[in-house]
Amino acid sequence: MSKKLFVGGLSWGTDSDALHDAFAAHGEVTEAKVISDRETGRSRGFGFVTFADDSDADAAINAMNGTELDGRSINVNEARERRDRGPSNRSHGGGGGYNRW
Repeated sequence: MSKKLFVGGLSWGTDSDALHDAFAAHGEVTEAKVISDRETGRSRGFGFVTFADDSDADAAINAMNGTELDGRSINVNEARERRDRGPSNRSHGGGGGYNRW
């Protein structure tokens, strides 16, 4: 059974290959992905690493959480399922007010 980890606090310069290499010492990494902004392409400072084996993922959490990667202290924990965002409750219009006479 595979397990996905959340990795936060990444340097803007850390790419998916560097993330993979940093975690590969702890077991078989099936995927490593740094999340980037859709519009700018710049890293959003976090990513995900998926391990083939749960026990390797747990070992990676214990070994890597709080360590430095590319000069930044990273936090590593088990990824949570993404919640369905559904319709936004935010208003997309301005307040506008009303005309005074």
